[in-house]
Amino acid sequence: MNNKKTNSKGSFFTRKQFELLIVCVTTGFIIGYSYNQAKDNREAGTIDSELFEQEESYREELITQQERNKELTEELNNLQEQIRKYEKSFASNEKDYKKLVEQAEDLRLLLGELKSEGKGIRITLQDGDYDPKSLNPNDYIVHESHVFKLLNELKISGAQAIAINGQRVLASSYIRCNGPVITIDGTQHPAPFVIEAVGDSDTLMASLNLNGGVVDQLLNDNIVVSLEENQKLTMPKVKVES
Repeated sequence: MNNKKTNSKGSFFTRKQFELLIVCVTTGFIIGYSYNQAKDNREAGTIDSELFEQEESYREELITQQERNKELTEELNNLQEQIRKYEKSFASNEKDYKKLVEQAEDLRLLLGELKSEGKGIRITLQDGDYDPKSLNPNDYIVHESHVFKLLNELKISGAQAIAINGQRVLASSYIRCNGPVITIDGTQHPAPFVIEAVGDSDTLMASLNLNGGVVDQLLNDNIVVSLEENQKLTMPKVKVES
């Protein structure tokens, strides 16, 4: 009887203590589980927030692109409408259109962008025979002023293309005289100077041979001038150096 009481008092846990331990462990487990669950919810909430912001950003960008596409579509429609108006204008003004095309071709010929072929005339300028009695030998030499007079008359008379010693002469060409040599756009040419012009040969010849015209002026300056009509002249287009 005494032994049983002694064993009951000496046991490590009483029943109440054991139950309390179970309660504490269970409570701790619940608290830990709740904390982890709350942490996971916070992280999930953060991820959801980031995804929402990203989705919102994509949505705004999509709206911006849609508005830009709308603007481009309107611009395209306006341009197409302008093209249709131009086409109708050209169709109703076919004669004017053909005239503009011809003018554009003439300008390209003058600029040397096109090869030129056709009837025309050839003029040869040579230095005159020097008279020892003359005080100035330059009075018998072909100068750039003589060349300019001839070129201007040819252009006024409707020459489509002009060449000097085989070199195309453009509206922007620079011609300079240096003694018996003339320089055209950096290339030197000695006398005689052969000037070819593509155009209506009858008109060109008549304009040059007018009384008191260019040919008479050249002859008065002791320049030897010869004219000839040519059935076919060919002038290559100007090569643009790269």
